[in-house]
Amino acid sequence: MDMGYKPGSLTLTGAVAMGTGVMIGAGIFALTGQVAQFAGPAFPLAFLLAAFISGLSAYGYIKVSNQYPSAGGIAMILKKAYGPSMVTGGAALLMALSMIINESLVARTFATYSLQLVRLDLPDIAVPALAVALIGAAFLVNLAGNQAIGLISKLSAIAKIGGILVFAVVALWASGFAWPSMFAASSDTGAEAVTPGGFLAATALAILAYKGFTTITNSGGEVVDPKRNVGRAIMISLAICLLVYLLVSLAVSASLSIGEIVAARDYSLAEAARPAMGDAGLWYTVVLAMIATASGVIASIFAVSRMLAMLTEMKLIPHRHFGMPGRIQAHTLVYTVVIAGLLAAFFDLGRIASMGAIFYLVMDVIIQWGILRHLRSETGANPAVLVAAILFDLVALGAFLSLKAVQDPLIVLISAGGIALVFGFEKLYLGQIRADETASETESGHHH
Repeated sequence: MDMGYKPGSLTLTGAVAMGTGVMIGAGIFALTGQVAQFAGPAFPLAFLLAAFISGLSAYGYIKVSNQYPSAGGIAMILKKAYGPSMVTGGAALLMALSMIINESLVARTFATYSLQLVRLDLPDIAVPALAVALIGAAFLVNLAGNQAIGLISKLSAIAKIGGILVFAVVALWASGFAWPSMFAASSDTGAEAVTPGGFLAATALAILAYKGFTTITNSGGEVVDPKRNVGRAIMISLAICLLVYLLVSLAVSASLSIGEIVAARDYSLAEAARPAMGDAGLWYTVVLAMIATASGVIASIFAVSRMLAMLTEMKLIPHRHFGMPGRIQAHTLVYTVVIAGLLAAFFDLGRIASMGAIFYLVMDVIIQWGILRHLRSETGANPAVLVAAILFDLVALGAFLSLKAVQDPLIVLISAGGIALVFGFEKLYLGQIRADETASETESGHHH
């Protein structure tokens, strides 16, 4: 099963670059405005709490990776915990779907930012059309192979992290480092008063900006001295991201009122660059967003197609060639791109982010529970940390669902339906495989 794995090919620095590259990609461009909409002036703190929760859930992944370096991938952890069962297949598919949802989120972010440069009244179809075009371009880069992807990821990671830090510092400097009051009564800002529920819901969304740390465990087998470096790489990546996100959210809230951030929530960083740097700032931020989001989509499509190919090899999902030539990963690439394209075409940013948060948190709870119940003794994981991760996930998810049930009940229904479909599909598929295996065993029994 050669999928381009080379043990020891990723240094600690390489692993950190990969993790931060995936995390900082879109999260910050897409989610800053969405998070501010729920958390109001306290939104920088939502990114802080989300980093803490992500650190707790990373603990379980690190423990399993240390024990089985090559099996730090989500599907492998699930299989170790639950065996080749419906839970394993369903949760692994939820993860793959949350990554695909993330691609469409990033692609739409690419579109909303790029269109800031065009001062015309464009038809509504411009954003989805541009988003789908980006997904198509990312597909072509992925067909070009690993080398191209690795090079693009490295160059863009440096460009976007450096670029975002420059943006944050300039915007803060322009505002005279006026720290906004995070707990001001928001009667004057045009936003609703912040409730604890709203703050927790914002945290659930902000967690999406950190979930890229799982890319590091997915490549655990390729990291040099994985027992030491996988955990380190994850913690360093989370810390770098937290620093970048806090600087950016402070910069955005120093330049814009909450009302303005919410009004421009799909492109809040570009809006925040205007007061500080005028049109040049707008161009700078938009180009930065385009680099970050485009490279994010390319890397993410690669990761998902690799994960789906692995699930196919593990016989957890069916595989149809639909008459396509080539290896399995080329086919899973096509499925990934088609689903991401459809989502980007028909859902807006807020809805895509909501669905991604729900799928991811449900999947994370299943993983933490699996480690707690089945892998605790062999990995030496501390049960208190696992329980804390589960509780925080559930609290954030509960707050998010109750808020969405009022604001946008349809997305809650679509997400619940999606989860039910995924597990139902796995139950049928695995049942079918077992039946086929039993049939072929009795068959071969008759012939002897």
